[in-house]
Amino acid sequence: MKDDIILHVDEKPKASQWFGLSFQHLFAMFGSTVLVPILVGINPAIALLSSGLGTLAHMSVTKFKVPAYMGSSFAYIGAMQLLMKHGGMPAIAQGAMTGGLVYLIVALIVKFAGNGWIDKILPPIVVGPIVMVIGLSLAPTAINDAMYITPGTQTGYSMAYIIIALITVLSIVIYSIYGRGFLSVVPILLGIVTGYVAALVIGKMTGMDIISFSGVSSANWLSLPPVEIPFASYQWAFYPSAILTMAPIAFVTMTEHFGHIMVLNSLTKKDYFKDPGLEKTLTGDGVAQIIAGFVGAPPVTSYGENIGVMAITKIHSIYVIAGAAGLAIVVSFIGKITALLQSIPAPVIGGASIALFGVIAASGLKILVENKINFDIKRNLLISSVVLVIGIGGMVFDISLGGHSLQISPVAIATLFGIILNLVLPKED
Repeated sequence: MKDDIILHVDEKPKASQWFGLSFQHLFAMFGSTVLVPILVGINPAIALLSSGLGTLAHMSVTKFKVPAYMGSSFAYIGAMQLLMKHGGMPAIAQGAMTGGLVYLIVALIVKFAGNGWIDKILPPIVVGPIVMVIGLSLAPTAINDAMYITPGTQTGYSMAYIIIALITVLSIVIYSIYGRGFLSVVPILLGIVTGYVAALVIGKMTGMDIISFSGVSSANWLSLPPVEIPFASYQWAFYPSAILTMAPIAFVTMTEHFGHIMVLNSLTKKDYFKDPGLEKTLTGDGVAQIIAGFVGAPPVTSYGENIGVMAITKIHSIYVIAGAAGLAIVVSFIGKITALLQSIPAPVIGGASIALFGVIAASGLKILVENKINFDIKRNLLISSVVLVIGIGGMVFDISLGGHSLQISPVAIATLFGIILNLVLPKED
């Protein structure tokens, strides 16, 4: 592709260019989107399917005006891991759909009351520490994957695993810092590939069975993604824990949504807050999340990786993003690829997670720095302190009601406390 090729939002690429341009976006979102379900214990094919369907749904709701790609959200990982242990996929699905409903409700309020109230409920002093909690609370998961042969039980300490994990995370760092052009926006995928190769080599050298290809060899080339639809795949039940755990996190991911829309405004020289309107972009996100929950996939959100591709290539065409969504749906039906993704060993996942979770935590710190939060003010110091310790410490509300266990995740509790403290504490010391 030549550097002088520029496509605006409503421009169609040439047929000869379309596949390559769309494949770039598929490549950009692939590593992060499939990593989320792998960490939670969900088939990655479902995440690819919901990613494509969610992106097309978002485009439809926003009248094909916003070039946003929807991929698996990292913000919900901790909550999904907790729900997977106490309710399984049906609970996660209900939580994902609840998060989508929160978006729809907020979109309705924004339509009639504007969005100024959101800044009052979720100012930087609340959002920053919560984002830090999302990243840091997942740190033990990343380290356990990097250290132990059986991470869940923390047994089988392996120096070989640590070396593989370090090769993976250092590869991601190198690709991020020294990669040029398109390579700089796909460091996660390239790091996973590098770590995978390292696992093959180290496994061969040590005689360890780090990677098994039995699933790949037995998988069909074409297979239906194992969707889990309510009432069809499982009996619907009410999970209060899922609702109370996932709903507060939806407010946090909204701030990410606002940031991405502002970046898109700058890239495309348009104002998406006015046309199609913030209520439409929020509704698109909400519908995409509901679709993800309905098919049994992790919640989705707009992806910064794909925005990065648009910034580098100067190609903002909605048709290219739609093409990437179509490719994601097609790939979800290729059984060999799904099996290959499921063969990625724990140390590679751990190494990639170290980088990703660290970047999430650092993003929270960045919010505080950019907004020049003054920690000499006691309310700021106390709000951040309470949020960080509750979230990173892993406080869980486990309440028994009528024989049913009601559990709320640490991130959700930290979010609620952050919002409450911000509303009740005086502005001045």
